[in-house]
Amino acid sequence: MSKVKCNHCHLSFDDEIMIKDGDLKFCCKGCQGVYHLLKSDGLDSFYDKLGNKTIAPPINLENDDLNKFDSENFLNNYVRKTDEGFNQIDLIIEGIHCAACVWLNEKILHDTKGIIQADINFTTNKARIIWDEDELKLSDIILRIRSIGYNAYAYDSSIADIQATKAKRDYFIRMMVAVVASMNIMMISVAKYTGFFTGMDNDVKHMIHFAEFLLSTPVLFYSGWVFFKGAYFGLKNRVLNMDFLVSSGATLTYIYSLFILFGAKGESYFDSVAMIITFVLVGKYLEVIGKKSAVDTLDKIKSSLPLEATIIKDGIKKVVALNSINIGDIVQLKAGEKVPVDGKITKGNASFDESSLTGESIPVYKNVGSELYSGTINNDSLIEYEVTKDFKNSTFSSIVTLLEDSLNSKPKIQNTANEISKGFTTAILSLSLLTFLVWYFFGIDLGFDYEGTNHFEKSFIVGISVIVIACPCALALATPIASLIGISELAKKGLLFKEAKFIESIAKSDTVVFDKTGTLTKGELSVVKMRILDENIHKLNLLYSLLDSSSHPISVSVKKALLKKYDNLELKNLNEVKTINAKGVTAKYKNLDDKEFELIGGNIELMRDNEIWYKFDSTSSVYLFAINKKVIATFELEDEIKENAQDLIDYLKEQNLNIVMLTGDNEAVAKKISEKLGIKEYYASQTPISKAQYIKDLKAKGKTVVMVGDGLNDSVALGNADVAIAMGNSADVSLSISDIVLLNSSLKSLKESFVLSYRTYKFIKQNLLISLLYNVVTIPFAMAGFVMPLVAALSMSLSSLIVVLNSLRIKMK
Repeated sequence: MSKVKCNHCHLSFDDEIMIKDGDLKFCCKGCQGVYHLLKSDGLDSFYDKLGNKTIAPPINLENDDLNKFDSENFLNNYVRKTDEGFNQIDLIIEGIHCAACVWLNEKILHDTKGIIQADINFTTNKARIIWDEDELKLSDIILRIRSIGYNAYAYDSSIADIQATKAKRDYFIRMMVAVVASMNIMMISVAKYTGFFTGMDNDVKHMIHFAEFLLSTPVLFYSGWVFFKGAYFGLKNRVLNMDFLVSSGATLTYIYSLFILFGAKGESYFDSVAMIITFVLVGKYLEVIGKKSAVDTLDKIKSSLPLEATIIKDGIKKVVALNSINIGDIVQLKAGEKVPVDGKITKGNASFDESSLTGESIPVYKNVGSELYSGTINNDSLIEYEVTKDFKNSTFSSIVTLLEDSLNSKPKIQNTANEISKGFTTAILSLSLLTFLVWYFFGIDLGFDYEGTNHFEKSFIVGISVIVIACPCALALATPIASLIGISELAKKGLLFKEAKFIESIAKSDTVVFDKTGTLTKGELSVVKMRILDENIHKLNLLYSLLDSSSHPISVSVKKALLKKYDNLELKNLNEVKTINAKGVTAKYKNLDDKEFELIGGNIELMRDNEIWYKFDSTSSVYLFAINKKVIATFELEDEIKENAQDLIDYLKEQNLNIVMLTGDNEAVAKKISEKLGIKEYYASQTPISKAQYIKDLKAKGKTVVMVGDGLNDSVALGNADVAIAMGNSADVSLSISDIVLLNSSLKSLKESFVLSYRTYKFIKQNLLISLLYNVVTIPFAMAGFVMPLVAALSMSLSSLIVVLNSLRIKMK
């Protein structure tokens, strides 16, 4: 029975079951419908792009589920508004397997009225679609995709997490297979090379070759599959990448070794095959681990917000999901709870911890009319507030959205060796082929001879010698080995690099952006100036007792400073202790004579509230203590600059780096810190979004930016930087989004990250130069026939050894 191809999917079927349509034949009505749809829409050039490839027949889907795509719940969860007011969604398109599929889907979507933008990532099958909801519904877009034989569903981060976990597990298994096999094959190789110099029976040598063949085969075809896959996609995009270099070098060496195994005279090089795959695969695995950490970031951020909130409607309390909260609703917020959505206080007052947004540790007092931001924490009182932004547009959700965009658009810095290898690979393959043809057609005598080899074998041996001696092992090792040693040295100094490529990124950076609080400063207020106007021990005991009654950071710092100066203070029993939110503490005390004292400790505003008119000008945070309306002590507090901060800034200036400080603090504080450290460019009162925008603007100018920060307020800016560095005491969010973590939060370690990155990158360039010079010198000898394959392999191994030994010099001071 004859087989014929379907005019749409190009799959072959028995002629009897095909649907006849004039001169056309289709395997099913789905293919027939899609074919005529493309013809009618002028998209039949799809078949020219498809060429001889086959595709799966259209997915037979029922369209009775389309209504769910237009439901309010679905739209709230997956669709967001652009700045222009259009709808935007991320979809996974099922069935895409080639560039023609991407072209077809983008073309059919671009030609659909109402769709503003449609971009599809071939690697992930993720499509970002922007459309005008007044022109068409989301279900119409899904139906349009289904009409050409594909399916689409909303992108979910859990899917990305599953894929990242699977990739990590797959790499680990492949890497372990390669490592175990390579360890065994190298032990066998010791015997083989020893036997070459001491003499070895041919039968024994053949057994060794066969054992190496058994061990290297799974390394090449199972462990090395990732390189074949990468090389394939590189070739599809007309790029000869590192994967092609590794896979082609390993494969051709393997083929030559098979040639030796099955009859030719000489030595096999299966050990070289295993070495190439194993070393490079270890580096790949380290990168996969870093990518898995990044995928976990968004889930960690989203999980920090509550799932529901209490709203009051017609005097009745009701617990609802965040997506169900509408603008104008009244939300009740208890002490200790996080603000779920933005709003304005309508009843009550409280102090709020806004450190998650601003990075500043001092609570902010808010009363009726004050703005509240999602993600901040109510410290002490029950309040009610009116919702001014829904969940999707609230501050915290906006940060999550920006962070997701920055993660998806994070630049991938090309490895220097990759750039070199593009031309190197083509050149080596061309030289090898040219060598074979010259020797074969011109019949030149070899500089060495193997008994029993014919003319073709001799020519092939010379050609393959060029491949073996120019094997990209040294070039492949040049970066991973130096990076691995550099990362190990950095780890000893409390620096965790999530991917090796960030060493190169730091070395090439030209701008370093610092957060202030918790980064350049300690993030803890300390007393810098103390004035005791009355040193009566009884009055100091009352001050000490009042400070002890409060857990506010300012009270704690003042108490610490007071105890440092006076070590004989005693606690007294105070009465009517009251905490005035964001202002201070009041209390009363009666002595043995039943005389009552009124105690007040706090800021200038609290003093004025109690009609204490004390003139006190300071750019620092202040604490005043008064007894019976008379001030007897004043304290000025500042956030101390961290140790080694000045040394770090001075070093970065020596490297001609542009230094910028961004802070959520006020202008006066920012100016004082920047002047102390000698930072000329600084920006105060920065929000998380304005920090991120500043980083984006720098990159738009062509700058390579390193961002150093901590806390959620820095996470969006960190995500937009080329290199994100977080302190070890940072929030979980900034640690997960960062590329480098300072485990000990030491600025001395931060300086070491630059020093060692510069040093490591220098040795990477040296390694690349060594490997290239090696090839320039040895390849002509191999082409001339003066290098037998065994010597070529030993020479290749020697070049790898030199690269490794040179990399070890990174450890030397």
